[in-house]
Amino acid sequence: MPDKNPWMAFPLGFLYTLTLLGNGTILAVIKVDQSLHEPMYYFLSILALTDVSLSMSTLPSMLSIFWFNVPEISFDACITQMFFIHGFGVVESGVLVSMAFDRFVAIRDPLRYASILTYGIIGKIGIAVLIRAICVVFPVPFLIKRLPFCHSNVLSHSYCLHQDAMRLACASTRVNSLYGLFIVIFTLGLDALIILFSYILILKTVLSIASRAERLKALNTCLSHICAVLLFYVPLIGVTMVHRFGKHLSPVVHTLMANIYLLLPPVLNPIVYSVKTKQIRRRIIQVFQRKNKA
Repeated sequence: MPDKNPWMAFPLGFLYTLTLLGNGTILAVIKVDQSLHEPMYYFLSILALTDVSLSMSTLPSMLSIFWFNVPEISFDACITQMFFIHGFGVVESGVLVSMAFDRFVAIRDPLRYASILTYGIIGKIGIAVLIRAICVVFPVPFLIKRLPFCHSNVLSHSYCLHQDAMRLACASTRVNSLYGLFIVIFTLGLDALIILFSYILILKTVLSIASRAERLKALNTCLSHICAVLLFYVPLIGVTMVHRFGKHLSPVVHTLMANIYLLLPPVLNPIVYSVKTKQIRRRIIQVFQRKNKA
């Protein structure tokens, strides 16, 4: 849809700019403010870094298509982009699980919160999340590279995905399909169940608190994370439904949904945490007030 590129270029450029500014602000505020050097905010920093990395994975092909009208990508570059997009997607899912565990510990055992989630433990959790993503996604490029491509070579998205490249092959893709299903079930699916189970335990703990004000305060600390989880899973479900049941829809809808699926969480996560987290909101306001006085 080359005629639609100018209409897509500026909104997408604006979203990338918001992603960098929002997540950069979150990282800078947490680094500068000593009071934010707590487990919750370290996990938030990891989430912000993952969001930026995921956005940057799609940036080269997005720029070449929508800004420079160059829709081609080499096969090796496509496979490399595919690895990073799927890899950082799995990392983000793992980070959301880690943040659910953080909220569970903070509410279930607040007195031992800092002693349980030490710097060392947080570092090990981060490394484990990254290693899991690399191990799970590592076979994907090799599974794609073994396939012969002898017909159409036109991708339906403006970035490379395993399922999108796989359908262009002129050979059986059964192994690729089964492995893709394995990744979805044992990473995104399992992570979603763990997050749900964590919140069942959190809710059980909160309901045992006698004071209504304390119950609301405890639940309020989870709102930002719940929003982040919804921002990750709802677009994922939405783009799946559009591909499955929206074949009659305009190609523009498919393109928008595919781009929103990867760009919406990195844009909105820093906004949600800035609005819902009092310490971060207060610090950002202080920075702007100092600039106005200067």
